[in-house]
Amino acid sequence: MAEVLVPEILALTVFVFLMAGAVKGIVGIGLPTITISMMSQYLDPRLAISLTLIPILLSNLWQSLRAGRMIATWRRYIPFAASLAVVIYLTANFAQGLPSEALVLLLGSAVIIFSIASLSLTIPPLPDRFERAGQLTAGAAAGLMGGVTAIWGPPMVIFLLARRVSKEEFVRVTGALLAAGSIPLMASYWQAGHVTSDVAVLSTLLVIPAVIGFAAGERVRARLDSGRFRTAVLIMFLLLGLNLIRRGIAA
Repeated sequence: MAEVLVPEILALTVFVFLMAGAVKGIVGIGLPTITISMMSQYLDPRLAISLTLIPILLSNLWQSLRAGRMIATWRRYIPFAASLAVVIYLTANFAQGLPSEALVLLLGSAVIIFSIASLSLTIPPLPDRFERAGQLTAGAAAGLMGGVTAIWGPPMVIFLLARRVSKEEFVRVTGALLAAGSIPLMASYWQAGHVTSDVAVLSTLLVIPAVIGFAAGERVRARLDSGRFRTAVLIMFLLLGLNLIRRGIAA
């Protein structure tokens, strides 16, 4: 924890959260992927994840609230949220003592393949009759990824793109589901001793640059049409997947 308080490192960390917040404001996702992958280059990965947990929770609750229809969104996506929460908690507890480099490489590869395929191909639509099963399956897949790497966006995005949700619903749902996953992940890290009182205080303070960046990114998002919005999401995941591969190789 002491290494974060070095002025240069602290300034860099604030900038990372500001930039990640801006990306999240534009595409609705990406904050944990950016902060964890970038901070892991100069901090212990477990500390990077721990510092990101409270910003994930609070920024996504705020995003969900600002997007409107919060209660209706939670009711509709309860199967996804429940499946995600249970699996992410169990996986995080199991993975606490495991090296994550190989799994990060696999995740990065999956994100890259998904991004390239989605940019060049059309994801088949998921019929209404399969929505509940799709939510449970995607939630479990997201929980497996999130429990190990603290990044559970790809299965969530695949599901929402397959459901052909609007730009507004995409932002509402991602905010709700990212918040839902952060709670059991935070509980697991707290039980393992990674989230100390000092880490929790700094993590809470880092919500400020994340929210400032998010507000700026929202203004950009309002000017994007649905096609450009979807393309921006997929390009962002391609870049983040490449960064995950770099992180796994460098570890």
